[in-house]
Amino acid sequence: MFLKEGIKMTTHTKQDDLTEGHGNVKNVVSFMDAEAAVTRITEIYTKNTSLIRQTFLDIANSKVFPKKLPKLEEATYPYLGIKVTSSTLNVDGRVAFGAALEAGTYGTTLTRPDIFQHYYRKQIELLLNHHKTPVVVGESDWPIPLPFVDEWDAENFQPEKFWQNPIAFALPNLSVVDDSIVNGVYRVKKGQPLPLALFSAERVDLSLARLHHYCGTSTKHFQQFILLTNYQRYIDEFIAYANTCLATSDEYTAFVEPGDYITPNPRIPCDDPVGARQALLPQMPAYHLKKKNNWGITFINIGIGPTNAKTITDHLAVLRPHCWIMLGHCAGLRRSQRLGDYVLAHAYVREDHVLNDDIPAWVPIPPIAEIQVTLQQAVANVTGEQGPNLKDRMRTGTVVTTDNRNWELRSQEMMERFRQSRAIALDMESATIAANGFRMRVPYGTLLCVSDKPIHGELKLRGMAHHFYHQSVAQHLRIGIETIRILEEELRKGDIIVHSRKLRTFDEPPMR
Repeated sequence: MFLKEGIKMTTHTKQDDLTEGHGNVKNVVSFMDAEAAVTRITEIYTKNTSLIRQTFLDIANSKVFPKKLPKLEEATYPYLGIKVTSSTLNVDGRVAFGAALEAGTYGTTLTRPDIFQHYYRKQIELLLNHHKTPVVVGESDWPIPLPFVDEWDAENFQPEKFWQNPIAFALPNLSVVDDSIVNGVYRVKKGQPLPLALFSAERVDLSLARLHHYCGTSTKHFQQFILLTNYQRYIDEFIAYANTCLATSDEYTAFVEPGDYITPNPRIPCDDPVGARQALLPQMPAYHLKKKNNWGITFINIGIGPTNAKTITDHLAVLRPHCWIMLGHCAGLRRSQRLGDYVLAHAYVREDHVLNDDIPAWVPIPPIAEIQVTLQQAVANVTGEQGPNLKDRMRTGTVVTTDNRNWELRSQEMMERFRQSRAIALDMESATIAANGFRMRVPYGTLLCVSDKPIHGELKLRGMAHHFYHQSVAQHLRIGIETIRILEEELRKGDIIVHSRKLRTFDEPPMR
């Protein structure tokens, strides 16, 4: 059912053989072609969400609850699975993802193929090429919650109608939505497959909704390379950079601001509706300089503090970005540092506390070598400094992240820890972002700029701050963009080494 002609699939296998080990999955078809599998996933998702959406709108518009409803319990998430036997295991120690590490049946629910189709296609291709065995696609027994059916049209949707007749429609079930897989504490239930992905479909949908809420843009606009900052001045510089790019080259297709306000490249057709620039910014506004297949840059002002840093990265992780990189300001802790010097973090002291329940403080957070090397190269490219002169502008070392913005009032108490950790800088977000990158298997990096040195009496006073920001922000942002340019160039050559094996646990789900 709902299959297009010409799809490559196996039709001779019995349904019971296909579903064995995959739990309560129905209408299962096997595929040896990734494009065909993604097409089937899209058809299932479109069919089931259309049924939910149309049923709800019919009730809302007629204000009459029908005596007989469609079988909404059958409107479930698509399911993707693969069965790996000892003969098809083919363990390859060189790969970080895209392959099962032990024989067994793996499966996961999927959502929003309009956003994730390129990601799904790539992951399925890797599985097929590595194991030479078909994947199966079917309909799971996990109902799609009404609030997660796409992103509702705010003008036509009335929230007060949303919670009417909850018995008829599935609602989010937080009792079965958690981070147990990504935290490495998931236990497979009897009769269920091993996890194929780090997140279930409903966990993904929850985060997509939160991203739209916190960032003010549709999640379809988020790009695969993410910059994070804690100062709006960086965003202002990024807006100017984006407008220059669109006016002078075809490298990027469009620029999206909160409210889905789109500035298209005048030479490239844009089918997305242009929204309205928001007078009041959302809590963590996001800006997207778009490329084809979402290979552009998303830049988010996450505000100040580790709570915001954890919140946004918890949700960004479901997009499976290629990396996220923190560009922000810090307090320099060494007398030899000067205002405007760069700090490339290679270790973190976690005094942020917000992730202790998910990743204990004793877990080491290693630097991702490929990101570190690229950040250093980008600093050299932008500043023009090399060798000893580069060391004069940039220092590599340990960054302390604290949850106390007024840490200066306890600086003498903290000095002992600064000395023992050999710390060179202090901020409020970087260790959180790095630790969540490690937890979520998203490559991470931190390049900070020294904006003050409180323990040496060099405070960031009003006039000084304005002059400092004017001088430092533009160059710092160019370094972040140059870092992404280098990483993208390597990834487009087929080099996926940036997704380091050090991020994977020993019973890792196969999909990245």
